[in-house]
Amino acid sequence: MAETLRRVLNLGTSARSGVEDTAEAGPPLLLLGGPGSGKTALLFAAALEAAGEGRGPVLFLTRRPLQSLPRGTGAALDPLRLQEVRLRTLWAGFPWKDCLRYLKVRFQYPPSTHELLQLLCSAHEARGPAPSLLLLDGLEEYLVEDQGPQDAAYLAALLLDTAAHFSHQTGPGQGCGLIVALQTQEEGVSGDALQVSLLQRYFPAQCWLQAETPGPGQHRLRACLDPGGLGPRAEWCVAFRPNGEMTITPWPTQAGNLSLDKGSSSGGQP
Repeated sequence: MAETLRRVLNLGTSARSGVEDTAEAGPPLLLLGGPGSGKTALLFAAALEAAGEGRGPVLFLTRRPLQSLPRGTGAALDPLRLQEVRLRTLWAGFPWKDCLRYLKVRFQYPPSTHELLQLLCSAHEARGPAPSLLLLDGLEEYLVEDQGPQDAAYLAALLLDTAAHFSHQTGPGQGCGLIVALQTQEEGVSGDALQVSLLQRYFPAQCWLQAETPGPGQHRLRACLDPGGLGPRAEWCVAFRPNGEMTITPWPTQAGNLSLDKGSSSGGQP
């Protein structure tokens, strides 16, 4: 799924790849970053990108409805009323292609770990077209403190198994991608480091979001994408303006490469 996220991060830049990876889902991707690092915004942008590929719907799992959708992705709508207002975006001046993409993003809100596990275990009973992309926002909220490493491993394996089941339903040469967002803790939290290290075994591709010194009136992040050996690492600058608009530009090469050392003392963070 690194290619889908790469296309999202390359939107509006001259660095867009000429290869549209719509046939192969690619390895599952783990999106990591601290609180307020824009993980949800990138997940939703990836959902819209995948929805525009002309394949199956996109399944977006999160514990609670989003309070706002990111600007800069054609998503300035209240998600609490998303199901009833997506068609009305036509009247708000949104392009047809964006409205059609909204219709293909299906939100589900399992409120607990138990209900998330139930949803994933019953995926084989779902009717209708199989999703082309499975997204989970806030994995850390389903990994409660009293759970051990085996519980995190079980949930990760079940997510991969569900995506594999959807891939089997979509037929040869298609596949269902998987992107999971995990909030990382402050530097030096050993439990967080162990959890990230464990999850990286299941998610060979990763994207790190690290806060940078912002410009005037901006929240600025550095996005570092490691596609898991299937392509070069790449970096971008992701900025959020006061009105919530998200802008993405290539990271200046003179800034140097940001280490993605999976065994760092900061819980795997850059």
